[in-house]
Amino acid sequence: MEWFNTSVAPLKDLLAFLYKKSKTNDVNKKQVIIELRDNLNVFKNGFFNQSPYDTMIDLLSRDAIQSAIRDNFSFKKLRPGTIHISNIYDDRNKKYAGWTAEKLVDKIDEKIVELKNIKKMNHDTVKEVRNNISLMMSNLYFRMKLLADFIRSEK
Repeated sequence: MEWFNTSVAPLKDLLAFLYKKSKTNDVNKKQVIIELRDNLNVFKNGFFNQSPYDTMIDLLSRDAIQSAIRDNFSFKKLRPGTIHISNIYDDRNKKYAGWTAEKLVDKIDEKIVELKNIKKMNHDTVKEVRNNISLMMSNLYFRMKLLADFIRSEK
């Protein structure tokens, strides 16, 4: 998880922002923001405690996203518009310029499902899989961080 080192400092401020942003009367928006915050905390604490990927994958949640989809929640409520290059602080995320919050949430959800399925298909572990789990986890983390940065950029 060496890739995590570069984003530890800004993450603390981002988590504090998400905590404040979750104070809303919109139940779905609140749950999705809290889930995003909690999932980012899984990465933060997993890194600090050198937790195995298996444990981190188990702790990642997508329940709020699924509930919001069932309720026909408009993810534009998280942040309207598209991601501008000025919202992107990590070079690896430049390919997401022009995306909406909805499209990014969909990709985050897809990656969580994929990681959980890979784990299930391999006797409940990712230790000896052929997939590059480290890369998949870092991609997921940076997508979630981008979503939080994008929400924070709202004026």
